[in-house]
Amino acid sequence: MSQKVLFTENLQHDLTQAVEEVGADRLFVLADEITAEKCWGRICHYDIFRNAHIITIPAGDTNKNIESTNHVWTELSQHGATRHSMMVNIGGGMVTDLGGFAASTFKRGIEFINIPTTLLAMVDASVGGKTGFNLGGLKNEIGVFRDARTVIIDTEFLRTLDDENIRSGYAEMLKHSLLADEKMWARHVTFDITEPDLKVLQEMVRESVAVKERIVTEDPHEKGLRKALNLGHTAGHALETWCMRRQPVLHGYAVAWGLVAELYLSAIKTDFPRDKFRQTEQFIRTYYGVAPTSCKDTAELLELMTHDKKNTAGEINFTLLGGIGDIRINQKATEKEIEESLDYASNPL
Repeated sequence: MSQKVLFTENLQHDLTQAVEEVGADRLFVLADEITAEKCWGRICHYDIFRNAHIITIPAGDTNKNIESTNHVWTELSQHGATRHSMMVNIGGGMVTDLGGFAASTFKRGIEFINIPTTLLAMVDASVGGKTGFNLGGLKNEIGVFRDARTVIIDTEFLRTLDDENIRSGYAEMLKHSLLADEKMWARHVTFDITEPDLKVLQEMVRESVAVKERIVTEDPHEKGLRKALNLGHTAGHALETWCMRRQPVLHGYAVAWGLVAELYLSAIKTDFPRDKFRQTEQFIRTYYGVAPTSCKDTAELLELMTHDKKNTAGEINFTLLGGIGDIRINQKATEKEIEESLDYASNPL
């Protein structure tokens, strides 16, 4: 069954309908500590949750691990979950990723619904069927492809976010615009994300989700085109893991720095237009700064990049662009070129 993505203006009605469609014998809710505090109170009074059991896990990507997953499995087991039960994941990408995996593997799979509450989760993590957790300091090392029954997006939750989390999610939207077309890209590199107009942002979220849905529908298991969504992520995940070992950063910041590195590679290898590279780079440097690494960190970053799941035969594999919307998957670069791109991303202009 294909995943349903629903933009809602009446969350209680649409969520109730989505839950009742399944006819689950028991309902569980997964939230992290922050979502439980900021978002759960908004919906906990819904009739469908009268007998639901809420499971809470610690917040933050460092807690997206086997221990948190085991806690979810244990709570499900101890509170009578069966193969006919259902889980509602409410939170950011960490919750929807981990909750989706826990639901997908408990008793060989129970149904789940995602209610993303962060911009990042709305446009990226909750849509597309990727679930999992981190292992040994490596991002998303364990996981499966499994679609949520329904993803319900209520952009009113964006009012609970701070500036950094808005920026983090927006980096994935910027990536989607680079994969789409020049009109969408131009809108994104001129949008004021310091004081975002939430009504305009809501329409941009719809547009961004549509880009991801189109790609995922064509290639659900990342055999070809879906690799496009990894633009900025080969370098970005390495930078994120490097930071996690020192001072963790939000995912979107690492993706933004990764975009600078991989657009640099695109400019020198696949003729990505220099003017559009400069404009995108300037936007990223203005709102995200520069990567906190230096040339002495290159060896560690390269080692981290060798763990990327897109690699083939031990070679680091990139998604690059020949132009906006001109996607080039399965691209290789020399070690020297990769070092140059990482140095460029970490140096102020």
